[in-house]
Amino acid sequence: MRFDLDQVDTSVAYKLLAATVVPRPIAWVVTQGPAGVNAAPFSFFNVMGSAPPTVAIGILGDPVRGWKDTARNILETGQFAINLVPESLVQAMNMTAADAPLGVDELALAGLETAPCTHIAPPRIAQSPVSFECVTHSTVETGPFQMVVIGRVLAVHLEDRFVKDAARGHVHTEALDLVARGFGARYIRTQDTFDLERPTWAGLQAGKG
Repeated sequence: MRFDLDQVDTSVAYKLLAATVVPRPIAWVVTQGPAGVNAAPFSFFNVMGSAPPTVAIGILGDPVRGWKDTARNILETGQFAINLVPESLVQAMNMTAADAPLGVDELALAGLETAPCTHIAPPRIAQSPVSFECVTHSTVETGPFQMVVIGRVLAVHLEDRFVKDAARGHVHTEALDLVARGFGARYIRTQDTFDLERPTWAGLQAGKG
C-alpha cells in the first residue's frame, strides 16, 4: 500500500514515520531560558557527522502553545545539552515528558540533579552516563512550529567507568545500557546486538576468483 503523505492527516503521517523508523535514539535535551532550566526528551534525533561533530534534533510544536520551551530556548540562546538515557533513568526521563506549564522545573519534578557544563550555560543531567555540550549550527523551519536543530558538539562528558581507551576514543558501549524509542509507549533495549563486517571491494573481487 502506498501512502501519499500530502493527502493524509498529519497525525497519520506522524504514525507512519514513527512506527517504521525504529529504534530511534533519545536526546534528553536541557536548555536554559528566562523561565529557568528546561528538560525534555526528543526521539527524532541522531549524529550527523564528525568533522565537525554534528547532531540533529527534530522538534515538533505543541498543538496549543506552538513552540515548545526547548525550541524557544534554543532559538533565543543557541545553546543546549543533550543527555543520553540508560534504562535506569527511563522513569525520570518519562516524567520530564509531561505537559507541564511554562516555568515548571522538570528536573526537580523527576528528582534529577544537574552538573555544570564547560562551554555552555545550560547544565547537563548529572546521572546521565553521556552528555554532549552543543551550540546551534543552524535551524531549519520545516513547517508550522516544526524545526530541525543542527548542533555542533563542543564537548562530550562520559562517565569514567565507561571509557575503555581514552586516547583511541573507545567506549564500553554495551555497559551504557541505553534505551531507544519505538512507537507509542514502547521503548527498545539496545542490548540485543550482532556483528556484521562491512565488505571491501578487494575482498569481493578476491572471492570471485
